[in-house]
Amino acid sequence: MTSISFASGREEMERLFSKFDMNCDGKISVSELQLLMRAIGEEFSCEDMETLLQFADSDGTALLDIDDFMRLVGVENSTEEDLMEAFKLYGVDGQDCITARSLKRMLSSLGASSAIEDCETMICQFDLNGDGVLCFEEFKAMMLL
Repeated sequence: MTSISFASGREEMERLFSKFDMNCDGKISVSELQLLMRAIGEEFSCEDMETLLQFADSDGTALLDIDDFMRLVGVENSTEEDLMEAFKLYGVDGQDCITARSLKRMLSSLGASSAIEDCETMICQFDLNGDGVLCFEEFKAMMLL
């Protein structure tokens, strides 16, 4: 089984960040963020992308540095609002849960190859009510470990 932690260390997040930093300037722009969203199957308008970027942009440059990126994906020092935004990125078809399919899609977009069975196993580890998916509270518990 591929072992992937949602609360990955900084080194892993830097590796993922570099995949989305297409021009290698140490920042992720609106256009790079839009490519990321397309890669995970989401279509957002430029206005939506700017809103998402503003949510995570700590210094008002309209660019995400590694710390902003970690906040956007819900890693380290996350507030409940940060976690909710990260949780929504994993949703499929407007569902309020993370399924094995949506987890596989997100991990693939982050450059991590996982079989659907591995995703099911990861979900099972944090699925407190046994319904086979992660609700927000289960996701939050997982992220805050």
